[in-house]
Amino acid sequence: MGLNGTLLAIDAGNSKTDVAVLAPDGTVLGAARGGGFQPPVVGVDTAFDTIAEIVERACLAAAAEPVFAHVAACLANADLPVEEAALKAALEARGWSRSVQVHNDTFAILRAGIDEPRGVAVVCGAGINCVGMLPDGRTARFPAIGKISGDWGGGGGLADEALWFAARAEDGRGGPTALARTLPGHFGLPSMYALIEALHLGRIPHERRHELTPVLFRTSAEGDPVAQALVDRLADEVVALASVALGRLGLLDEAAPVMLGGSVLAARHPRLDGRIAELLAVKAPKAVIGVVTAPPVLGAGLLALDAVGASGAAAARLREHYAS
Repeated sequence: MGLNGTLLAIDAGNSKTDVAVLAPDGTVLGAARGGGFQPPVVGVDTAFDTIAEIVERACLAAAAEPVFAHVAACLANADLPVEEAALKAALEARGWSRSVQVHNDTFAILRAGIDEPRGVAVVCGAGINCVGMLPDGRTARFPAIGKISGDWGGGGGLADEALWFAARAEDGRGGPTALARTLPGHFGLPSMYALIEALHLGRIPHERRHELTPVLFRTSAEGDPVAQALVDRLADEVVALASVALGRLGLLDEAAPVMLGGSVLAARHPRLDGRIAELLAVKAPKAVIGVVTAPPVLGAGLLALDAVGASGAAAARLREHYAS
């Protein structure tokens, strides 16, 4: 058992990791932040070495030994059950606890947005994903590893689609769109040809493509039909994910929360929000849409409290900490 039943909550995304050491009453005893969790890039052991360093700092802040009653880890790149199992085994090997749960990091966003472990979340940031959960432990999820698993959308996907339509508009293979002007204009370039050349030759780094997603939404808001169609398609995808997950959990006809998270959905674009609400009202009339703005480590902490049967007061105390 951990010192006085202490719990460890880990939210490890691709770009950053947050760790919290919790008392069983929901008090945050210590916390730390560090680099991202990328086992496909650096290997599983090295990726967990990064987390171990962050856990060590959180334990120093908490004046606690790294031995816990339970560890709840919400990890990026835990997309398939086989990956979850491998990451859980690697985490157990660290010896921090004999009680370990590993979840895809989307579950942290879902749990951060709901009062009990019941509901669905769609997250759209660089990519897109959807998960759902019930209090009895049943879940709904998708592989969410790109086109090969049927995914469409996410900031990266939207940027690529916008570039495709803009390129074809400029050279005549496609219809006109203001994206042919607004996308290169974002980088101070005069044409799509200049933007294509800059991206291809690496003068504009690949990771800067994500900057084009807000340009797409601004172009849509200015009335461009092609940009509007892409925004509408994203709304269609969000509703498809949410309604399928609700159906798998038997929640289509119940007043279940559907939480929206990630940088694209949290930006509250009026056209996107409106179409999501309109379509979801048809698919799941009693669904209650919410937007998650709380830090995902809160969700990991709540999952840890759920696992040890903590009181509602403990969950409320943890929420209060991250609301301050």
